[in-house]
Amino acid sequence: MDRKTPFVENKEPDNNPDWLVRGLAVAFVIVAAVTANMLFNTFRDLWSGELASQYGPDLSTSSPGQIGETPFVVQTQGPPPIVELETWDGSSRVNILVLGLDFRDWSFGEGPPRTDSMIMLTIDPKTLTAGMLSIPRDLWVSIPGFEHGKINTAYQLGEASQLPGRGPGLAIATVEQFLGITIHYYAQINFGTFVEFVDLIGGLNITVTEPITFTVMYKPIPVTLEPGTYNLPGDHALGYARDRSTEGGDFDRADRQQQVITAIRAQLLRADVQATILTNAFDVYSSLSVGIQTNMTFDEAFQLGMLALQIDMANVQRGIIGPPEHVLFDTSPDGLDILKPIPDKIRILRDQIFSSQTTTNLAAANASLAELMAAEAANVAVYNSTSTAGLAASSQEYLISLGMNVTEIGNADATTYTTVYDYSGNPYTLQFLVETMGVSGARIFYSYDPESQIDIEIILGNDWSLP
Repeated sequence: MDRKTPFVENKEPDNNPDWLVRGLAVAFVIVAAVTANMLFNTFRDLWSGELASQYGPDLSTSSPGQIGETPFVVQTQGPPPIVELETWDGSSRVNILVLGLDFRDWSFGEGPPRTDSMIMLTIDPKTLTAGMLSIPRDLWVSIPGFEHGKINTAYQLGEASQLPGRGPGLAIATVEQFLGITIHYYAQINFGTFVEFVDLIGGLNITVTEPITFTVMYKPIPVTLEPGTYNLPGDHALGYARDRSTEGGDFDRADRQQQVITAIRAQLLRADVQATILTNAFDVYSSLSVGIQTNMTFDEAFQLGMLALQIDMANVQRGIIGPPEHVLFDTSPDGLDILKPIPDKIRILRDQIFSSQTTTNLAAANASLAELMAAEAANVAVYNSTSTAGLAASSQEYLISLGMNVTEIGNADATTYTTVYDYSGNPYTLQFLVETMGVSGARIFYSYDPESQIDIEIILGNDWSLP
């Protein structure tokens, strides 16, 4: 079923190379935003025009930030955050949050949309490395200024509350707090823009490893692909990336979205595709840029676009937060199916993708456990639950001598066995405690709390004595 979509017919030639780089800069923003948008305009497009005239208002000329008709109750824990993005200096690592919105909420009168997809993109100009991390929508996290909830509700809460930065701002603040990283930009792309752009660059070469059947927008007959390599036109590429019917559901879809991003980049490196963009650059820039929503300036998009095309795919890390390694299937207090984070595992994955010099690099260099623990720099509190006076202070002194950052001591209720609570995910510090203090793995508890000033809490039991 190999298909080849022809390039757009050349119009009046324009040999100004500036238009080539401008076209590629726009292409980068599309690469950054494209695949997380799998439902971004689906329902808005379906609801506009003829359907709108029969069943409801035309949403095609509105934006989520303009919604105010539907009542939406927001439960807050405190004053909402003021979101101020840190300015990228142009030379250090840059992080981009890619948002895809589920417009079913909007079209069904349930208020602003939730995010259907989130992908974090990162680029390090110094090392010419990059990474992609897919974040599942059901992840149970702390939302700044609000109660705990699924991460996909952060955008909705930001829009409904009309916070500074609106939906993107609160989504950014939530992901920043959860992952412990700085986000500089966000990006969204119009549904039709994706299809148009993929067709312009000649389709995407996609290798399918297992049979998949997906729907194509506005076409009644599903498409089935058997294992093999295909050149998919824009609408097929969109259907392929949006589908969640395979056994892995959202997690398989996240992998396909990253596969599509990689395929787009591969096309942009081809000389014939670059020539197509060059000869049609003005039309490319004019038509495609209107379908992208981002806080990047043109100069920033240009700089990042050129940078992204220089990075070898061998230097691009890919990751998906998913079961069983990074999350557990659980139920929220109000009965929702959620994914409960395993913080230490997520931190390792984060470091693999977002850090140039991290504990991951040290591990690769066969660093000692003490060096790995010190690199985590976890803030540790030690509390004495025994009848031995001064045990917390003497233990603090001992652990500091080993390189641990013990910042707080005190007393606690009596307990027989030494117990450890990890609030932010510190795998090497935990392993160090197991080996140094003999803490049982059954007495280590993960209680993710991004607002905690202490990363690890040690409750000294009667089983502990100084060496």
